Amino acid sequence: MPNADRNSATPVHLRMHPRVFAALGADLVTNDVVAVIELVKNSYDAYAKEVWVRLGVEVGEAYMEIEDDGHGMTEEVIRDAWCLVATPYKELHREVVRDGATRRVSGQKGLGRLSVGRLGQRLTLLTKAEGHPCLQVDVDWAELAAGDDIGNSTVNLRRRTNTTLRRNSGTLLRIHALESPWDDDQREELKENLERLISPFGDVDDFKVHFATTADDGEQIETTISSPSFLTTPKYWISGRVDDRGDVNALYKYHAIATDDQRDQRVTVPWHRIHRSADFRPVPAGELGAVASCGPFSFDIRAWDISREGVREVADRYGIQRSHIRATIQANKGISVYRDGVLVLPKSDGALDWLGLDLRRVSRVGDRLSTNQLVGYVSISADGNPGIKDTSDRERLAVSPEVREFQAILKAIIGELEKERDQDRIKYSKETPMEDLLVAVSATDAIRDVRQLAEAGGSARKAIPVLRRLHKSLVDTRKNIERRFVYYSRLATIGTVAHMLVHEIRNRTTAIGRFLRLFGRTKAASRPPLRRSSLKAAKDSVAALERLADVFSPLASRSFKRGSRTCVLEERIDACLRLQQADLRQRKIAYSIPETKTAVAVHPAELDAVILNLVSNSIYWLAEVEANNRRLEFQVEVSSDPTKVSVRITDTGPGIEPEDMERVFWPGVTRKPDGIGMGLTVAAELVAAHGGRMAVEGIEVGASFTFDLPLAHFGGSGA
Repeated sequence: MPNADRNSATPVHLRMHPRVFAALGADLVTNDVVAVIELVKNSYDAYAKEVWVRLGVEVGEAYMEIEDDGHGMTEEVIRDAWCLVATPYKELHREVVRDGATRRVSGQKGLGRLSVGRLGQRLTLLTKAEGHPCLQVDVDWAELAAGDDIGNSTVNLRRRTNTTLRRNSGTLLRIHALESPWDDDQREELKENLERLISPFGDVDDFKVHFATTADDGEQIETTISSPSFLTTPKYWISGRVDDRGDVNALYKYHAIATDDQRDQRVTVPWHRIHRSADFRPVPAGELGAVASCGPFSFDIRAWDISREGVREVADRYGIQRSHIRATIQANKGISVYRDGVLVLPKSDGALDWLGLDLRRVSRVGDRLSTNQLVGYVSISADGNPGIKDTSDRERLAVSPEVREFQAILKAIIGELEKERDQDRIKYSKETPMEDLLVAVSATDAIRDVRQLAEAGGSARKAIPVLRRLHKSLVDTRKNIERRFVYYSRLATIGTVAHMLVHEIRNRTTAIGRFLRLFGRTKAASRPPLRRSSLKAAKDSVAALERLADVFSPLASRSFKRGSRTCVLEERIDACLRLQQADLRQRKIAYSIPETKTAVAVHPAELDAVILNLVSNSIYWLAEVEANNRRLEFQVEVSSDPTKVSVRITDTGPGIEPEDMERVFWPGVTRKPDGIGMGLTVAAELVAAHGGRMAVEGIEVGASFTFDLPLAHFGGSGA
């Protein structure tokens, strides 16, 4: 009210109804297991070394007890902190000291104690600090909520002359008349989540949790919570640290279960590569080289094969039941985040896939890891990662730029684990390289064996086993080739052609859309004269799409016959570079094309697929070097075979790691955070289909790929 008299304003006090306690207790923490975890964390913050969680029944009433041997509370702390909702007490007292050691507290919001109101109808609290009397607090949540003014809300506080506490100091919460029946499934879920409460990084080694339940005969059965030792020997393992710039430095380890095969591999992923991946698309393009702001953290992520064969390997090696293996991984599955050694996420089954790994896996079921194959631990700190905060319901991380970066980095790390795992699965599953596989088609060995039999005077009957072995080898090889052909063909179609088409269509339709929007915003009578540049851009875009369709449409036809067309190599290089013009210009990449004209006996669509794969790779990696040193060079020269031409594509990018040189053409191998690892495989197979060979050469700066193609006048049928 802009005309109100400021001098006539009357201050009105904000108030809350006592029902706020019930509302916060029931709704703030949405899961009973999470509520118990929060109370156990309060014990940790009191520097307890041991905590006992008990479930039982007394006089027909179900109860829960949470007892610790921590510092306990004085009357002053109860009045000024425990009875003050949303107290900043822990923010002001971020560390607790005991026996000369310091522990960073995990709580921040001052709301965790209201979890009690969700679990049961009444609370009895016993607490004792060293050198102070034992105190008892009684709370009836229904009675508290029935009041009419929060200013008149009270709890009963009195001194106790005797105590049932196990130690000289500590706190015991007894929650009466539980709201939940706590059946076997819920108890097991609580036990599993207590197992993962403390970080296995070794940040905390002086905190134990005991879990006790009452058997049917009234006897209490107590177990000490601990992570299963089986989890310390994973088949696939990546661990390391992300520095304060966002760069990943890790060590990948492979240890075969059934054999002694092992492999270690250093893994590095710079932040700027993650920053431009599919998992993290910055809005301002100018921030491409920015430093991550999420803060440094450590990680330890382990994976297993949970197929029938994989589980059997573990069971045989460690002498444990298969069902126990699956149950153990199931109980600890997912990526857990610990802040200063205490669990932040997940705290319930509903939050296990907080990183979205299962949804991410849908597009690549075969090689991506699901939540139930992973047991991962991520260690952050309140001081080092202030922007990574969990929400008030403790079920997820609060949305922020820092959390977005944090999640993108973790997905990149898991991507590296998947890539390395794929190589070990291929290598150690004895997957035969394509060249060796084709050797099996030969009958040379069989002919030799039959000749030796004949020379030794053997009968035709004795040659039958030799022919049977040859037949079996040919059948197995045929099946293997068929399997690979289907796999490669599908991925070639989806991963290569579709990628290029989508990329080009998006680029071209932008110009068309801009023109149509401009044209459509004005009424027909008042439309301004068309700008020649806008009209030309729209026409060029349509023409480009039509040319693209003309190039690739034969590949979609059943009548497509390899070698039925020829094309000019240099013209196809130029056409492919024009398709990539926007990326080349944006990244300021210089390039040169030979002025020769070489006709090759290859369909233009197949040749484009080869060139575009190589050019796309170069463009991606050239973005990692200084802008003034980004060059792409094409060389065309006569091959040592006069019927072929040799092509070399060289860039000045960061080059290829020595350990990747021999496997760069393997399916699934890629260092791109969001790559599928089929581009070079498809390109090499297309070249091989025309009797050529693709190779990568080690050079001082950058990467160099060579391949040869048949010349048109030695095998083509006309352009």
